[in-house]
Amino acid sequence: MKKVNVKQILVGKPLKSTDDDSHLLTKFQALAMLSSDALSSIAYGTEQIVTVLLTLSAAAIWYSLPIAALVLVLLVALTLSYRQIIHAYPHGGGAYVVSTENLGANAGLIAGGSLLVDYMLTVAVSVSAGADAITSALPALHPYNLLISIILVLLLMLMNLRGLRESAGFLLVPVYTFVAATVLLLIVGLFRVMTGDLSYNATSHIGSVVPGISIILLLKAFSSGSASLTGVEAISNAVPFFKKPKARNAAGTLALMAMILGLFFTGITFLNYYLGVVPNAHSTVLSQVAHTIFDFNGVGRIFYYVFQLSTAMILAVAANTGFSAFPMLSYNLAKNKYMPHMYMEKGDRLGYSNGIISLAAGAVILLAIFNGSTERLIPLYSIGVFVPFALSQTGMVVKWRREMGNKFWRRAISNMIGAAISAIIVLILLVFRLADIWPFFIVMPILIGIFYAIKRHYTEVAHQLRLEDKVVDHVYSGNVVIVLVGNVTNVAVGAMSYAQSIGSEVLAVHVSTKETYRKDKEVETEFKALYPNVRFSIVESSYRDIVKPVVRYVDLVSKSAEKKNHTVTVIVPQFVPKHSWQNILHNQMSVRMRYYLSWRDNVVVSSYSYHLKK
Repeated sequence: MKKVNVKQILVGKPLKSTDDDSHLLTKFQALAMLSSDALSSIAYGTEQIVTVLLTLSAAAIWYSLPIAALVLVLLVALTLSYRQIIHAYPHGGGAYVVSTENLGANAGLIAGGSLLVDYMLTVAVSVSAGADAITSALPALHPYNLLISIILVLLLMLMNLRGLRESAGFLLVPVYTFVAATVLLLIVGLFRVMTGDLSYNATSHIGSVVPGISIILLLKAFSSGSASLTGVEAISNAVPFFKKPKARNAAGTLALMAMILGLFFTGITFLNYYLGVVPNAHSTVLSQVAHTIFDFNGVGRIFYYVFQLSTAMILAVAANTGFSAFPMLSYNLAKNKYMPHMYMEKGDRLGYSNGIISLAAGAVILLAIFNGSTERLIPLYSIGVFVPFALSQTGMVVKWRREMGNKFWRRAISNMIGAAISAIIVLILLVFRLADIWPFFIVMPILIGIFYAIKRHYTEVAHQLRLEDKVVDHVYSGNVVIVLVGNVTNVAVGAMSYAQSIGSEVLAVHVSTKETYRKDKEVETEFKALYPNVRFSIVESSYRDIVKPVVRYVDLVSKSAEKKNHTVTVIVPQFVPKHSWQNILHNQMSVRMRYYLSWRDNVVVSSYSYHLKK
């Protein structure tokens, strides 16, 4: 009977390393895979601005137009700047690599750490929004919001573990359906506006004086609307995922994504103002705009439901941007020894599997802590993404100044604009939204401390393992081999035979407890009959613990062996069942024993495995 490989069923058969290039993305595929987070912000970007303005009065909604224009300026500046980053740093890494190279390690770690947390938030909030969309359509499922969110995370994780092309192929339908549905919405809406088929119902005329309006309110609205730009940096992190020429394809994809995002954001903000739509608890701004434009009659009703379905799908899969960018960012941090080296390893399907799994685990933990309702985490989006924005743009200004001298401003104008606006947004958040973003200032120092602890560990390991100019060989004169004997069986006999082949002195040790005293004497008698010349030691345990008495015995032998210039090898016998599931039927004492003994200096721990046939 052929053995079933569950892993291959879930993620597919392993790919050869030579298949790496054939598994990369075209621009069409990359747009679907890397733009879902940015494009999904269309569903809430305008609403975020209008909601803040509405705290004063509905008449203030006309200010959403100039605020949207300023958001577009920031989008253009960021797009031009990240295109420069893609060409200047084609190996990926985005804000982390730019900040590290031009502003120093601390700035790089702040940018990298911020984005790591931001990607986890992206996944948690996106799947939560997707679950809300599902349970809104099927109210009977509402009690299972958290479970649905976790299932969505796991499905996205498995999809990404299967490989880049597979996950991109899956995302083609929801992303391009949303793009097509939104294009249709804007075309129909603008056509009906120009033909006079839609009434002008704006809450106030452009330029109207609104009593009580303040620069503080406008800045808050601008910072809220700018949150819709999260995900713009993802493509610069993932340049290595593109087909050759990588940098050109990545830059082209970024430009196309920015153009779509800008057109959609502008069109929806204008239609929202023209129609006089006001947010309410029962229907989103985007839903109300679509309801009005499609007229909700006849064919229009079908178009409305198609648009709502596409919106729900894009929200649900927006998390995939995090699954694409997080592993690449983790790779770059690990390459510089700030994260474990396991994040540099590719899985069976040529993706950075450990990064994908870690991101999923972090998102599930966030969902569990906040019970699937992550609204309180949304403000952290802004600080988590605009700090790296500000650092990366500033880093590019420094780079151009270093490389081009006094004429640097010709290349750095977009970087300076992006850095200035991003810094202003960070300042706004610090002054007016500190109550919402304070966890950022607790998490980041802890995260940076962890980064430096990992770096110190790798540096110390490298120092201790490095061969000096003068290598002094220590020549041992013998090897004391200790064999752990539980019972006199084929396993013990095999282990003894191996021990005698490698050791100048062989010792056997058996742990005895009060409950097993009579049996222990029988074991000693049997062993002595087979090996009369081998020293057999019985170590008593008062608390039924096997591991600690053995460790103490090994320590005593090790001290004695050191005086004789002998090494010490401990052989832990174990038997291996024919079927892996049978392991649960046996204790794992050998695993525990090897673990505790592995921490002893000058002691070699070895396993002797006896394979069962049935």
